[in-house]
Parts: sequence; C-alpha cells; structure tokens
Amino acid sequence: MDPREHYRDKRVMLTGGLGFIGSNLAHRLVEYGADVLIVDSLIPEYGGNLFNVEGIKGLVRVNIADVRDASGMRYLVRGQDYIFNLAGQVSHIDSMSDPFTDLEINCRSQLSLLEACRLNNPSVKIIYASTRQIYGAPDYLPVDEKHLLHPTDVNGINKMAGEWYHILYSNVHGIRATSLRLTNTYGPRLLMKHNRQGFIGWFIRLAIDAEEISLYGDGTQLRDMNYVDDVVEALILAGATDMVNGNVYNLGGPEPVSLLQIVETLMELCPQASYKLVPFPPEKKRIDIGDYYGDYSKIREALGWEPRVPLREGLSKTIEYYREHKAHYWE
Repeated sequence: MDPREHYRDKRVMLTGGLGFIGSNLAHRLVEYGADVLIVDSLIPEYGGNLFNVEGIKGLVRVNIADVRDASGMRYLVRGQDYIFNLAGQVSHIDSMSDPFTDLEINCRSQLSLLEACRLNNPSVKIIYASTRQIYGAPDYLPVDEKHLLHPTDVNGINKMAGEWYHILYSNVHGIRATSLRLTNTYGPRLLMKHNRQGFIGWFIRLAIDAEEISLYGDGTQLRDMNYVDDVVEALILAGATDMVNGNVYNLGGPEPVSLLQIVETLMELCPQASYKLVPFPPEKKRIDIGDYYGDYSKIREALGWEPRVPLREGLSKTIEYYREHKAHYWE
C-alpha cells in the first residue's frame, strides 16, 4: 500500500488541525496530494497555532470553528472522504479543575460529530486520536489493548467515552472508524506556552532556555515516547486500511525510558540546562499513573507500523526546530 497514491486528491478534514499532531499530519497529507480542510477553534490555551501550517498555508483550507458547534460540524463533514479527529482538551489538570468543559469537548462534541457523519456523510472514514490515559495506573506492563480501562482523571473518562462512541458508530451504524491510543508524543509544533499539556514540551522548553527542570519524585518513572512523525505515519496507515475499522490500537515507543533518562538526554543536547528532584505536588500525585509503557504488537501486525525515530534523534530535531522558530511558540 502506497499512502501517497491512496490520499491523492482525496478530501480530508482534520479537527484540531492547527494543533501539534494535526498540523504535522496536514504537512504530510499536503505532500501526498490530498485536499486538506483544517478545522480548529484556535482557543489560545489548547495549542492551535497558525504558524504550524507555515509553508503550506496556500495549500490547505482553514476554517476557524469549534467542534462544540454541532450545526457547523453538520456542514463541514459533508463530502469529506476522511476525517482525522484530533480536536480535544488534553490537559489532565484542567479537566479536574473544569470538568464540564472537558465533558463538552471530549465527549459530547464527539457524539455530535459522529451524528453529523451518520446523517450527512455515512461513507466517511474517521480516525480518532485516543490516549493511553484511559488505562489509568497499569495493572501490568507492557499494557495491551485487553487491559482494563480505569482512568484516574476526568480527561481519561471523557476520552474513553469519545473513543467508544466511535467504535459504536462503526459497529452499529457502519461509520468506518478506528481509534489509536497515543502515548507521550513530542516533536516540532508542540505547544510550549505552559506545562499543563504534559511534561515533555515543558522539559524541552526549560532545557532550551538553560533553566532548571523540576523532576517529580525520584525520576525513575517509566514512559514510552513517540516522535510525531511516527504518530503521523500510524494515523496515515490506519486511515488507508479498512481492515482496522471498529478496532482500537495502542501506539508505543521502542523501549521504555525513565523521566531521568529523558532529562539527561536533554542536558546532553542543551549543556547549560540542569535539573532537581522535587516532591510531587498533591494535585498531580493524586492522578499520577506511575510507570507506563504500551504493547503495540497489535498495530504492528495489522499495519506493519512501529516507531522508527530514536529518542535522542527526535529530541535533537525538536530542539533544532524550536531554536529556529522560538518566537512563534514562547510567550
């Protein structure tokens, strides 16, 4: 299967398309010759950034719209061949302080989008960006897709519901949908303005600025990391393959690494940076999941996907990007 040929001249809609993963996917789809419609609310705190489509602005259409606008979604889904559904509220901390906004974006809006497709474009293929956060604290490692789902925060619960709406609509209504459970993704175009959307962007920012990184606990917590190009590849393959419809798939890194290893790699690339170990803040300790790394053998067997970019190489590319374009991401 050649994705370049598969997406050529196809109409593709990206919700959250000005955000981190969506914009990287947009660049790839433009390269493949797709007709790309980007839909994004550009809510400042959520990561949408017009600079993320620098270089392809004249080759994509951008519609500033919110997935919570049901009537707008009913219009926008018409005629689309593919929808990569990446819009969401991704901050676990924000979901605990403002649970109803998280519910609206990650749960109710997903149902509205699926209903819009059922009524106005039932032949569309949807690829949903889910999260490993729905597993909660692992019962065993590596975590496979048979692991029980017991999220530790509001965000995880709503993302879990959003995912299963997609699977339900695939199984019952014939809307071709699949879900990828993303893990810690990093790379160019990641939001860097604040630290509420995960640790890796903030660690990279502090390292570039030669500041001290605060590492919670003893730094031995294990994670798996995916460079954004590898995640884009997984999304592209899932969209181009109907055998994955109605299924969920974990992504994952080549091998688990500790947070301390990540910080030490950053310090090798940014020698002026430093770190210190600090106690967990209570509000973060309550939703911390401990060690996590996923088993991605199911998607490897189905699509031949596996992560290819090693951590050091990915971090080096990321740092190089932000050093060149810092003015568009720091505030």
